[in-house]
Amino acid sequence: MSMKALRAFSTAAILLLVATAASGAPDQLNWGNEVNPGQCDTAGKPLVSITQQVVNGVDSGIAGNYWAFDHYSRQIQVWPQSDGSYCAIVRYQGHFDGQAGQTSPGATGTLFGDEDGTFEGGYRAIINGTPKADPAWRTRGFVGVNDYQCDILGNCPGLVNWVDQDFESGYSFAFDWWGWIYHGGQHGTWVNSSDGNSGEIL
Repeated sequence: MSMKALRAFSTAAILLLVATAASGAPDQLNWGNEVNPGQCDTAGKPLVSITQQVVNGVDSGIAGNYWAFDHYSRQIQVWPQSDGSYCAIVRYQGHFDGQAGQTSPGATGTLFGDEDGTFEGGYRAIINGTPKADPAWRTRGFVGVNDYQCDILGNCPGLVNWVDQDFESGYSFAFDWWGWIYHGGQHGTWVNSSDGNSGEIL
């Protein structure tokens, strides 16, 4: 994965993470088992339990280029843990729009622009920091629609970092697991995960 992609995701949660290894069946990803509060050492009720709608996000593949625009809903939960850290569980459901002339996510060809479909998945991460006494967003329910206004070069002037809404500056953020599966119908299935990549959208 590119460091640019990793930094962008960890601070803004755009779909930019890309694993470097290939493994597993191209049409399978057991993401629900990994993106689950049961994987956290929870200590009480969630600090945050919200749903956000994102439009005009952007997606990158293993070549580092951006290949699709994304629109999705994500559920964000943040659970306090017994050691004082916070476990973030973030689940995605959405659709992608492949862009003509771009290298495919698995870097095996060039897209024609009709490679559209749906995707799902998410990530689990650990946050160490201080929750804001007065969060910028509500901590329960729907927080609205954010238009990231991304272009195919990865510039996103409307990007919003959800972690900044709830935690004071100076927090640390580290992924425990992440993964998405893209369903492109006749154009194939692409798995992009910290466990490895497989398949292709082409």
